[in-house]
Amino acid sequence: MSPSRAPLVAGAAVAVAAAVTLTVVVWPEGSGPGAGNGASASSRTSASPSPTRSYPLSSAPRTIPAVREHTAARGPGWKPAKDSTVVAADPELADEAKLLAKELKIGYRGEKSARSGDVELALAASGKGDPESYTLKTADNRVTISGPGQAGVFYGTRTLKQSLNADDTVPEGVVRDTPDRPQRGLNLDIARKHYTADWIEDRLRQMADLKLNQLGLHFSDDQAFRIESDTHPEVVSEEHLTKAEVRRIVKLAQSLHITIVAEIDSPGHLGAVLKAHPDLQLRNTQGVARQGAVDISKAESAKIVDDLLTEYAELFPGNWFHVGADEYQALTVSDPAASYPQLAEAARKKYGADATVQDLTEGWLNDRAAVITKAKKIPKAWNDGFFAGGTVAGDKGIEVEYWTGKEIGARPPQDYLAEGRKVINLNDEFLYYVLGEPNDFTYPTGERIYEQWTPLVLRGTEPVAERYSKQILGARFAVWGDFPNAQTQAQVAEGIRMPLNALSQKVWDPREPKLTWAQFQKLADETS
Repeated sequence: MSPSRAPLVAGAAVAVAAAVTLTVVVWPEGSGPGAGNGASASSRTSASPSPTRSYPLSSAPRTIPAVREHTAARGPGWKPAKDSTVVAADPELADEAKLLAKELKIGYRGEKSARSGDVELALAASGKGDPESYTLKTADNRVTISGPGQAGVFYGTRTLKQSLNADDTVPEGVVRDTPDRPQRGLNLDIARKHYTADWIEDRLRQMADLKLNQLGLHFSDDQAFRIESDTHPEVVSEEHLTKAEVRRIVKLAQSLHITIVAEIDSPGHLGAVLKAHPDLQLRNTQGVARQGAVDISKAESAKIVDDLLTEYAELFPGNWFHVGADEYQALTVSDPAASYPQLAEAARKKYGADATVQDLTEGWLNDRAAVITKAKKIPKAWNDGFFAGGTVAGDKGIEVEYWTGKEIGARPPQDYLAEGRKVINLNDEFLYYVLGEPNDFTYPTGERIYEQWTPLVLRGTEPVAERYSKQILGARFAVWGDFPNAQTQAQVAEGIRMPLNALSQKVWDPREPKLTWAQFQKLADETS
C-alpha cells in the first residue's frame, strides 16, 4: 500500500584440535525444539557439567534475533577446525548443509555419521511442532541442529553462523528457539523505483540471516510495470526484471526459506497498464480521467487484470499473492454514483437495487481474490480495500495488510480484528520507508521500532488488545519509491539495515529486549 496514497560468551576460548564436522541429525520425539519457549536464558542454568567444572557456565549465543531459550552448560563450546565438515543425516537437508559448509569454509561430507568436532543437521523423528522451530545442542566438541522442518534447521544454522561471527565460538549448552509470528519480512516497491536482481538477492541473504521469511514485491503501479509479461507485453516498462531474473530470485529465496509475495494492485494504481489501454481508464461524466483507476464496470478491465494475476501466480510459487485493492479514486468523490453513473448501474445490475459503487468495488476485490484462490494461493489486500456497511463484504479468506487508518474507507484495526479477520502489520508510523519523505513521512529508525513497536501496534503508537494477538500473523517493513531518485540503491540498503534488524527481533520475540539500543547496534555489526 503505497504511502503517497494518502557479555561475551562465558567460557575459555579453547582451541579444538579434534576434527570438526557439520552433520544433519534426526532427534527422537520429544527432544526437538519448542519446549519451554517462555523460559529465560538466565533461568535455565542447571545443566550437567560438560566436560569439566573448569569451565564457567555458558551464556546464550549472541544473535539477532536473540534466541528465546538457552540451557547453559560447562565446556569450551565449538568452533570449526581445519578438518571440520558438515554432514546431513537426511537428504532433504543437503542444501542447508552445503550452504553452511560454504559459509564456514569447511568441508561437506553428505549423509555420513557425525564425528567429534562435527556440526550435525537433522530432522526431528516425530516431525511435530512449528516447522520454523529448532534445537541447537553444543556438547563434546560437536553441534547438532534439529527441527521438525527444514526451515527450522536452516534457522539453527543462522544462529550458529551469527554466534561464530560475534564471538568466534558457539557456546556450550542447548538452544530451543521458535518464532513468535509466522510472517516476517520486507516489502519492496520495485514499480516506482527499479532495483537490480543482484540488489534484491543481496536483500534476500540479509533477510535470511535475520530469520525473516517473506519478501513482498509491489511491481505494478501508475509509474511502471516492472516484470516481463507474456500475456500482456504491451504493459511492461522499458526498465524491468526479466522472467529469467525473477526465476533466479525465486530460486535463491526458496533456498533461504523466504517466500516472495507478488502484488498487482487494482482497481487503483494501474496507471502503467492503462497507458497501454487508455480505453479502460475510469472517467467521470465530464470525461475527466482518474489517475491509475480502471473502469470496473467494463468486462475487459477484469479480463486484463485476471490475465496478469493468473500469469504471475504461476511465476511466483509461494503460498500468497497480493491483489492490492487500496485507494480506488471513484470512492474519493462526494457522490460516486453521480460522478460515475456507469459504476452505479453496474453495481445495481450485479448486486441488487440497493447496491452502491462501494459494493461494486468490494465485489471487484472478491472476484480478484477468487482468481488467486483458484490458483491455490491465499489472497492478501490492503486494509482500506475492506469497507463497512455495504451490501457486499470482503471475503474472510483474504488476509488484511494493515497499513493506515487515514485513507478513505480505512477503519481502526480493531474493526477488522473484531470481524475475525487475519491481519499483517505494516504500520505506516513505524514500518514505512518512503523515499523522499513526502506527505509528512519520515524515514523510520531501528531504534524506534526496537523500543516502541510490537506486532500489536497496528496503527499509530497504541497497541490493540492482547486478545487479538493470534490474529496478527506478523509484519513486514515496507520501502516505497514515491521519489525514486531521493536515494540510491546503496543508500536504501544502508537506510533499512537497522530497521530490519529491529523488526527481526520484535517479530521473533515481542517481549522487551534485554539489550539497550546501543548494545543492539553493536551486536548487529558483530553478527553480520
